[in-house]
Amino acid sequence: MSKRARSKADPTAVVMVRIVVASDGTLSVTVDGAPYLPPEFSPPWRRSAYPHIVDAISQHTRRTLRIDVIETDGRVITDYRTPPKPRPVSPEPAAAPVITATQSAAPPAPMQVVPRFAQLAGSGFVPGEDVAVAVIISHTETAPDGIARAFIDSRYLAACPPGEAILVGRISGTLVLGRPE
Repeated sequence: MSKRARSKADPTAVVMVRIVVASDGTLSVTVDGAPYLPPEFSPPWRRSAYPHIVDAISQHTRRTLRIDVIETDGRVITDYRTPPKPRPVSPEPAAAPVITATQSAAPPAPMQVVPRFAQLAGSGFVPGEDVAVAVIISHTETAPDGIARAFIDSRYLAACPPGEAILVGRISGTLVLGRPE
C-alpha cells in the first residue's frame, strides 16, 4: 500500500502543508504535495491569508496538520494544528412533560417575522473587491463603479442600539460607517 493510500485510509495520519514565501510576500501552498490555490479570480495568497488558509485546510481534512513555512531566507518554521475534538452526543432527550386536560397538546404556532431590509452604500472601494459588513453578518461585492451596497436584515440593527453598520473593503481598506436606510 502506498504512503498516500495509507494516509487516506488512516484518520490519524498527518496532512503535510507546505507554504513557501516568495520575495514579493506571496505564498505558494501545497497540501500533501498537491497545489492549494486561492479561489478563482482572487489575487495570490499573501502572508495575511495564513490563518484563513490553515483554517480552510483543517476544516476540509479534519486531521492533524503539519505546516512547514519556508521563509525567503531559507528558514523553515514548523507548526502543528490538531482538529477540534468532536463534541459528545448528548444523552437521550428529557421525557416529554405531562399535559393536563386544561392544557393544549399542540404548541403555539411560531410567529413568522418577515425581514425588512435596510441599505448602506459607500464609495471608494476597488471594483469587484470583497467588502465585509460589520457586525460581520454577511459580505458583498462592489459594482464595476466601485460602489458597495449591503442589504441588512433590520433585526440585526435592532440588536445594535446605535443602529449603525460598517462596510470594510478587504483590499482597499476603505471604511464606510453609517446608518442603513
